[in-house]
Amino acid sequence: MSDKPRTFPLPLSSVTDKGQKKQPVFSAVATPQTATRNAAHSAAHGTAPRPVQAVAAPARVLSNPVPVAPPRQYALVSDAVRRAMAARVAKQGVRDNVVLAALETVPRHMFMEEGLAAQAYIDASLPIGHQQTISQPYIVARMIEVLRGGGTLTRVLEIGTGCGYQAAVLACIAQEVYSVERIKALHELAKANLRPLRVPNLRLHYGDGMLGLPQAAPFDGIILAAAGLQVPRALLEQLTVGGRLVAPVGDRTQHLELVTRVGKHEWDRRILEDCHFVPLRAGVV
Repeated sequence: MSDKPRTFPLPLSSVTDKGQKKQPVFSAVATPQTATRNAAHSAAHGTAPRPVQAVAAPARVLSNPVPVAPPRQYALVSDAVRRAMAARVAKQGVRDNVVLAALETVPRHMFMEEGLAAQAYIDASLPIGHQQTISQPYIVARMIEVLRGGGTLTRVLEIGTGCGYQAAVLACIAQEVYSVERIKALHELAKANLRPLRVPNLRLHYGDGMLGLPQAAPFDGIILAAAGLQVPRALLEQLTVGGRLVAPVGDRTQHLELVTRVGKHEWDRRILEDCHFVPLRAGVV
């Protein structure tokens, strides 16, 4: 890790790194035929695909960076692919340029199995194991846009780390990000995905997300990646006055809910659009 002084939130250009844990897939599409055509196009024009830049991993979970394997040049994944994904999200209604820029920065394919990496930049949720998913890019962007509310995020708590993708996006935007995962195997997966990436303002924790993270509270932003019948009281209590919480709420029918703490014992709730998430559960496994 560098001892150079840092300022937060990090400029998007400063959180990128040439190192990669996974071998990148150089294609924005899910078909090998199109991937072959893209590779041939690059060869015909005498241009080699550029390795994807990566966002960095938590200081607490990173000690010695692992050696990085050379990229395999069998498809096309470039900055343009992430820009195209962000442009599609913008067309769906996300207007926050800070959030869109973060989507352009984080290489989503590095947070999923190599067999699914060719689908990384389509607007869909994808399985990450243990009956959990990586959320579709639109919903990640929309929830963070609502969480920001056009303002600055200082300290953010994420409930449900999953594979670590949303935490990496949040780390491009907020000064400090804390993320809690209740499934030990996913907590370890997120650490492995983020290990080659060096993000000094991101901390991963293994524990019961319904309890929040009182030792790091209060938070001016809390975001949930799983749906409960209601927002746990512990999370509401860990918001600062003026802080915002965004969560999916419901059982079979779910909607996004924005909760703003307007007083010591008062919270304002606002229902947003429909959504679909895995269920919020207590305890650890």
